[in-house]
Amino acid sequence: MSGPVHGTWEPAPAARWEDAFLSGNGRHGVMVFGDPNADQVVVNHHTLVRPNGSEHARPPALAAELPQLQDRLLAGDVTAAERFTDGRELQWVQPFHPAFRIRLRRPDADTSGYRRSVDFATGVTHAECPGWNSRVFVSRADDVIVQRVEAEDLVVTLDHRLPGAPTTLVVGQSIVRAAEGALLTIRVRYPDSDRGYTGMTLVVPAGGRTALIPPGARVTGADSVLLLTRVVRHTGELDTQAHVDALRDLLTEPDAYTHLLDRHTPVHRTAYGRVTLDLDADPAERALPGGELLSRPHSPALLERLFASGRYHLLSAAGMLPPRLTGLWTGDWNTAWSGAFTTDANLNLQTASAAAAALPEVTEAHAALIQGQLDHWRDNARTIFGTRGVVAPAHTDGESGHIYHFSREYPLHLWTAGADWLLKPLVDHDETRGDRDPRTAAVLAEAARFYEDFLTRTDDEGNLIVVPSYSPENRPANASWGTINAAMDLSAARHALRTAADYHPATPDADRWRALADRLPPHRVNEDGALAEWAWPGLADTYDHRHLSHLYGVWPLDEITPYDTPALAAAAHRALELRGAENDSAHGHLHHALIAARLRDADRVAHALDQVLDGDFFHASLMSAHYPKRDVYNADAAHTLPAVLIEMLVQSTPDRLVLLPALPSALPQGRLRGVRTRFGAELDLTWTPEGATAVLKPSRSLRVELRTSSGDAQPLDLVAGEDHVLTSGAW
Repeated sequence: MSGPVHGTWEPAPAARWEDAFLSGNGRHGVMVFGDPNADQVVVNHHTLVRPNGSEHARPPALAAELPQLQDRLLAGDVTAAERFTDGRELQWVQPFHPAFRIRLRRPDADTSGYRRSVDFATGVTHAECPGWNSRVFVSRADDVIVQRVEAEDLVVTLDHRLPGAPTTLVVGQSIVRAAEGALLTIRVRYPDSDRGYTGMTLVVPAGGRTALIPPGARVTGADSVLLLTRVVRHTGELDTQAHVDALRDLLTEPDAYTHLLDRHTPVHRTAYGRVTLDLDADPAERALPGGELLSRPHSPALLERLFASGRYHLLSAAGMLPPRLTGLWTGDWNTAWSGAFTTDANLNLQTASAAAAALPEVTEAHAALIQGQLDHWRDNARTIFGTRGVVAPAHTDGESGHIYHFSREYPLHLWTAGADWLLKPLVDHDETRGDRDPRTAAVLAEAARFYEDFLTRTDDEGNLIVVPSYSPENRPANASWGTINAAMDLSAARHALRTAADYHPATPDADRWRALADRLPPHRVNEDGALAEWAWPGLADTYDHRHLSHLYGVWPLDEITPYDTPALAAAAHRALELRGAENDSAHGHLHHALIAARLRDADRVAHALDQVLDGDFFHASLMSAHYPKRDVYNADAAHTLPAVLIEMLVQSTPDRLVLLPALPSALPQGRLRGVRTRFGAELDLTWTPEGATAVLKPSRSLRVELRTSSGDAQPLDLVAGEDHVLTSGAW
């Protein structure tokens, strides 16, 4: 029987950039329309953000006013935090934007038999019909966009005029004859700035004739044409010679395309192929084009393909940085929410599968974002709160880690949980591989030092108070946004302090940090029996909201579980039942599903998935939208969905394995292969209506607790290097 399809295809070119097929290497990205008569390849690069003044912004100097704010909040002034500002207007981070498009034109010709596709295992997009054959990929080995076109008559140009491009851009183009064929260069400088970017495309025909027809080149009679493209963002003028020479250095083999593909494929394929999901879908449905498969939202074949495409797009978007709100791609200069990294929910949701789905490349990209901004995080802690340590921003363009994006309705400068939230994926990665990254250890210590300085107020029972406190991006029903003891802040402070102590066990700090964590107050259960979003007495919950920040202790933390804290887990489940979807954001539905899976609620997981699959969230490219009906291009659903599918099948902690905790009834059989556990074992899982089998391949010897679909517990002894087979009869 054939397995899942590791790719997707369409019978017509993309008419919208949102439907263009994607390829990327975590630095460069492309969006390929695949039109044989007038093709477009939109070029993206992670570094391309447009200066808007925020590149000079700094955090507000409010530390001297913090004690008075704390006094007012604790005295019952529920709007006090609205005045904790330096008076600035809301300022957006520098917006992400596309570079330019490579246009390829041939005389109009027959396109019968047309097909375009993308191969997830290689990252190659392919479009073909009589007289036209185009293949594009972005090399992980050589960091170059590679396209080979077979066409009798081809005109190649570079065009910056994408939707929303400012008319005030300063643009220069050149085309010169080269020994290989032609060199096309486009230079773009932002208005009122010394920053800009340059794109270079080397046009290399195999035979035929090359003519310069400004602003492009025309190649006729060639067997094929190879295009090599790179983008460089820079300050001031760029001397392109070294970059052009580097492109020429890639032409050392007679068949340069095949040589470059052979260098790239093992790197990409190895990462992509580590984990697979097979839901025993109908082979006929597996063969459908993506657009048609999307019209069958309850098909297991659709979930298989979205799992595969989600892994592919997540891997392709992660490299020098993790994925943005739009992954690595946009075809419009007017990106929603600046195409930023929104760190108070979206980034961690998108990268949620990295550890379990064996994508350390994604975790390393996540770490790179953090490491590149630590000085700014220290500025935030010192300037806003007057403390040592670090405080992370809720929005960043990838360049600046300073907190300056905030307003009355979004007091994101009050969010102190960000460092712990962003470090949690790195801790998961360390647990999975069985070694602690000294970089993560160092930042955890800084997070703990922040809490040492910040947690100075106590309640009548001697508990520490988190004040001010903020639960992204919600507010109590009877108070303003900046309040006291948000559940997320309590969970984050406890986790940061205890985890920092675990990473630094032999230091005097460890006992002090653990003692501080023990002084934080417990979570509160409200009059509805739900875990309260704010533990401070008197603050009323607001249930209809897309964010689920207060359930941080359930997912991704292990603070609240059905096994260790059943009463709190029941309260968390009640909070989940009461939570509305507000504006139907994809990230809200899938965040809901991740928490439901931890709470063993298969029906709620299935419902959340149905909201996304029935809501028309996916484009033909299998990239997703933020809202239903494919409204606002956004990677949250595409990148998060694989994590949901894994969590409903397998969960782990450093000392626990949970199998089939939340399997929807609509998926009675399947196979999940290659997932990693946080206790250092690779796992293959097969399930049918008759039973299940799990094969564990541990890298270290230890005893863990095994929990199965029934919830029952039993010890499981594992020996490094020895496969351990579990069958449902043995559970």
